[in-house]
Amino acid sequence: MRVLKAHVRGGRLELDEPLDLPEGSEIRVALVEDELDDDERTALEASLEESERELDAGLGMSLEQFWAEFRANRR
Repeated sequence: MRVLKAHVRGGRLELDEPLDLPEGSEIRVALVEDELDDDERTALEASLEESERELDAGLGMSLEQFWAEFRANRR
């Protein structure tokens, strides 16, 4: 998943950055309403990007491994 920033102009969405997709590509847009301010949104996006880099580097774990470690640490 990729998060892109856009603005509404003339009733249409205009992305704030170029998007490299083939002409005619279909995309899905989900409107998400939240109560984050700009600083909180920036921090969240930075955290998500860091998580994505960690996963790409193979630093993730399976759901089963997560729960096993979670349960072991609760004792």
